[in-house]
Amino acid sequence: MISTFDIFKIGIGPSSSHTVGPMKASKSFVEQLIQQNLLQATARLTIELYGSLALTGIGHGTDSAILMGLLGYAPESIDPLSIQPCFQTIKQAQCLSLNSSHPILFAYQRDFLWHKNQTLARHTNGMRFSAFDAAGQLMFTQDYFSIGGGFIEPHVASSLDPALRAPYAFHTAAELWALCAQHELSIAELMMANELTWRDETTIRTELVRIADTMQDCIEHGLVTKGILPGGLNVIRRAPNLYQKLLVQGKPERAHTPNLSLWPTMYAMAVNEENAAGGRIVTAPTNGAAGIMPSVLTLYRQFYTGASDQRVIDFLLTASAIAMLYKQGASISGAEVGCQGEVGVACSMAAGALTAVLGGTLAQIENAAEMAMEHHLGLTCDPIAGLVQVPCIERNGVGAEKAIKLSKLALLEDGLNKKVSLDKVIRTMLKTGQDMMSIYKETSLGGLAANIPEC
Repeated sequence: MISTFDIFKIGIGPSSSHTVGPMKASKSFVEQLIQQNLLQATARLTIELYGSLALTGIGHGTDSAILMGLLGYAPESIDPLSIQPCFQTIKQAQCLSLNSSHPILFAYQRDFLWHKNQTLARHTNGMRFSAFDAAGQLMFTQDYFSIGGGFIEPHVASSLDPALRAPYAFHTAAELWALCAQHELSIAELMMANELTWRDETTIRTELVRIADTMQDCIEHGLVTKGILPGGLNVIRRAPNLYQKLLVQGKPERAHTPNLSLWPTMYAMAVNEENAAGGRIVTAPTNGAAGIMPSVLTLYRQFYTGASDQRVIDFLLTASAIAMLYKQGASISGAEVGCQGEVGVACSMAAGALTAVLGGTLAQIENAAEMAMEHHLGLTCDPIAGLVQVPCIERNGVGAEKAIKLSKLALLEDGLNKKVSLDKVIRTMLKTGQDMMSIYKETSLGGLAANIPEC
C-alpha cells in the first residue's frame, strides 16, 4: 500500500516525472554519499540521463532540478523563483556545492550527459549518478528511475513506515469495493482508516485541507498572472484573459448555472500554465495532469451547496484510492503508457471523487471512474518541443470538463449493468500503453511534437 500523501505531493512544475522525481533522486544520491562517508572525498560527479529524460529533459527542466537536488533542496520546499538564477550561477561558475556544504568543480557540458538513443532496462526515465575521487577513481554509482507522479526507484518516495500494515489493503477495484461493502464503509472512510496507520487524524485532516488550499491557490494565481510561458514556444497564458471574459458574463452562483461549463476548463488551464512556468503544484497524480483534480474540486467547493472541509477531505481520499488502483495495476507515467496514464487517470480520479461527494453509490463511483478512463484509452503523450504546454494545458481543461459530465451521467444511472468494470479498463489501459510505440510516450518524437514546427 501507498499513502494518499504519496499521490498528492506539493512540489514544483513542470513535470512530476521529469522535474520532481529527478530532484528527489539527486538529493537521495547525495544523502547516500553522506551515509557512506564519501561526500568529502568526492572531487567530481557525473549525471547521465537516458530515454525520455534525455529526449525531453531540457524542456522539462530536468537538468536544473537535478542540480537543485544535489545542492540539497527538496521539491516541496524549494522556492520556484530561485531555481533558474541558481542554475545559471552553477553553469557560469563551474562550481557545484554538494548538499550546500562541499564544493566541487562542475563543468556542465562535460559532466551532464544526455543519452538520447539509450534506455536503461527498468524504465525509460533512467538516471545514473557517479562520484569520483581526486584521482579520477569511481567511488560510488547509482541508477534511479522516475516512474511517474514523483515516485522514484530504487528508493521509492513513500511516506509510510514499512513495518506498519494498513487494515484495509487492496490492489484491485473489486477488492476495494468488497472491503467497503463488508465493513460498511465509504471509500473515504476506508482510506481514512488506512491513513490512521501512519498519522493521527488531526494531521491527516490538516494536511488534506492544506493540499486542497494549495490547489485552489494555484488556480487563483494562474487566473491573474499574465505573460509568455518559458521554453521558446512563446505560448501566451490564456487563463487570465478567459477569466476576465467569463466574469463579464457573470460568475455562476450555483452548480447548474447555464454559463458554468467553461469555468472548470479555465481553472484547469490556469493550473497547467502555472505548472508550465515552474510554479507551486500538487501532483494529482502527476504534474502533466495536475489541473484536472484542482479544477473539479474548486468547482465543487465554490458552486455546490454542502461543500464542507469534510467533503473536501472525502473527495481527496476517494480520488487517491482510485489513483492507487492505477498505480498498482497499470501506470501513471506518460513515459511508460502515454497520456492515458496521466490525464486519463486524473479524469478518472476526479469523476469518481465528485460522484462520491455528491452522494453516489459504489457502483456509480466505479461507473464514473471507468467511463473517464474508457474514453481516454490510447491517448498519446506528444508534447511539442518537450514542453508541458501544447497540447497539455488545453488537454487538462477538456479532461476537467469531461470528468464533471461523466460524474453527472453516472449519477443518473445505477451503474449495475455496466459491461466494462474499472479493473478491466485499468488492465486495458496498461496493455494499450505497452502496445503504444515509444515515439508517442513522452519522447517528443511523434504526434504533434513531430508535425508542428518549433517556433
